[in-house]
Amino acid sequence: MKRFGIDIDGTVTSPESLLPHINDYFKLNLTLQDITQYELTEVLNISPQTFGKWFKEAEPTIYKESPLAPGAKKILDQWKEIHELYFISARRSDLIQLTKEWFNSQDLMYHHIELIGSHDKISTAKKHGVDIFFEDKHDNAVAISEELSIPVLLFNTPYNQKPIPDGVIRVNDWQEANSWVQTWLQNES
Repeated sequence: MKRFGIDIDGTVTSPESLLPHINDYFKLNLTLQDITQYELTEVLNISPQTFGKWFKEAEPTIYKESPLAPGAKKILDQWKEIHELYFISARRSDLIQLTKEWFNSQDLMYHHIELIGSHDKISTAKKHGVDIFFEDKHDNAVAISEELSIPVLLFNTPYNQKPIPDGVIRVNDWQEANSWVQTWLQNES
């Protein structure tokens, strides 16, 4: 049995989850292909203060309405029978109840959810002894892989296209992630 560290937003949820909310509020018409950087204030040309104020107010609604990434439930349902699923997210810790309600509404099982309120997931991943990590933020993936010497699967999006080191594996979807994990598990045993 392995312990999987799994990011939530843009990994378990669709990377497009934010877009309808951004487009609606800021009167834009963006698609995922337009989001070429993780730092949205630069893409949107909006001050960090303006964006931050909006995001803090919109965050609960966004998370409540986030659609699952295609294929995520099927794969996570297979993994939950064999492995421990530890969801580690940069969401604010006061959103834990809402997050658990979303997991329940999606009929997604978890062994542990930790909302750390920052993008620095290294100490949390280390504390819980995760064997592998699943992420969509490029610098998180690189840092976790390099600091913890574990494989990190990076879900391919327009906003995470910088080069990656050997320990980071780019996957296009949950099916590809599962294929890579199955090979990795065979090599580990």
